[in-house]
Amino acid sequence: MSIYDADGIDDEKLAFVLDLKNVKRSRIQDYCETYKNAKYYEGQRPWGVKCDIALPCATQNEINEHDARTLVENGCFLVAEGANMPSTPEAVEVFLKAKILYAPGKASNAGGVATSGLEMTQNSMRLPWTREEVDARLHQIMCDIHSTCVKYGDEGDYINYVKGANIGGFIKVAYAMIAQGLV
Repeated sequence: MSIYDADGIDDEKLAFVLDLKNVKRSRIQDYCETYKNAKYYEGQRPWGVKCDIALPCATQNEINEHDARTLVENGCFLVAEGANMPSTPEAVEVFLKAKILYAPGKASNAGGVATSGLEMTQNSMRLPWTREEVDARLHQIMCDIHSTCVKYGDEGDYINYVKGANIGGFIKVAYAMIAQGLV
């Protein structure tokens, strides 16, 4: 199930959804009773709606090969994952073959893990960081992840972020193993 609001979802509408789901424990279709231009799609994922950017952030394998083809055919030029592996391997192949901007969760969704690491570092050092300090550190980490993906994923006219993230991650692990004397 999904909804589509052609008028967009602003802060007020997002607050409405949060109240609807977290407080009232109602169904998402109730959104359409308040916002009349919105459409509810029973039993359907949102990937059939024409868009420029898709952000799968719910569950593993939520975008399959068919959904990926539909997104590409409808002109989607960027897919950035905000969950753990929301695109099936077949969907990823469609994105890579079409050479759209595709950010795998291991890169684009790394902020949550990085923030946990920052929190553990802060606790271990017994130093309180301001919100701005944490944000600045997280920003640098995400910029570094992007740079790593570009460095190892450069294919001339295309940046393969999957390749870049995989190679970059492997190299980090290899250097850690060397530093530990395991290799």
